[in-house]
Amino acid sequence: MSRLEDQVAVVTGASPNIGGALAAGLAAQGARVVCTDISETVARAAAERIGAEGGEAVAVVGDVTDPGHADEVMRIALDRWGRVDVLVNNAVYFDQRGLLDMPVDAYRRQVDIILGGAFLFSRAAARAMISGGRGGSIVNVLSTAAWQGQPGNIGYSTAKSGLINFTRSVAMELAEHGIRVNGFTPTATQPQDPELVRQVGRLGRAEGKFPMDFAGQLPMRRLPTPDDYVGAVVFLAGPDSAMITGSNITVDAGATAKYWPWQPGHA
Repeated sequence: MSRLEDQVAVVTGASPNIGGALAAGLAAQGARVVCTDISETVARAAAERIGAEGGEAVAVVGDVTDPGHADEVMRIALDRWGRVDVLVNNAVYFDQRGLLDMPVDAYRRQVDIILGGAFLFSRAAARAMISGGRGGSIVNVLSTAAWQGQPGNIGYSTAKSGLINFTRSVAMELAEHGIRVNGFTPTATQPQDPELVRQVGRLGRAEGKFPMDFAGQLPMRRLPTPDDYVGAVVFLAGPDSAMITGSNITVDAGATAKYWPWQPGHA
């Protein structure tokens, strides 16, 4: 029997990178999945990928900062399958600017998508889970940028860091209902989708005011791919993690555990 047999999962931000891979991974373990995104093309592609692999999925288009969209997604899941068991808050907006050059409206928009979207969807999912009386699991996708000080990425780092204590707080509030809430921390990720690979190539060094050496700083010597994340999220979603809540699983090839002056690969 599959680990998520008969369960229904919602994944926000079902992009062809992390979100789409997680949606497909949940479906491969038996979950029926609602794939949401602000882009109709992205949402439909994620659902169609699951269907092509023998799973069940539906695409819903909308903005995660819209309370009506969050409620609509849960209503669609309940009307179609009668339950909501898993929520993965993955929706994100990349706008890599720093304190001195990011307009306040852009900052607020980025924080609202990442943190506000998690609030709205967690609330809507929790209501559906409580009504169903079966408990459930909420997984908030964090980032290594949530735990470390990344220059030149103020909105993203602030919002992802906010999700750390959002996770703990919501976990405590929903524990009495049997709803577990945990974080999942990925890091810079090498895309597998051919179109994304064509656009960004292989991630390595990023130049600019704040140069970054992604793969070169990892103890495990390679960047994770989206598929490397699936096992951890399936674990957090399913019954094997029944007594884990308010916690976090990190899949970052050792990035956040590394002692800061050590340079892997250097004598």
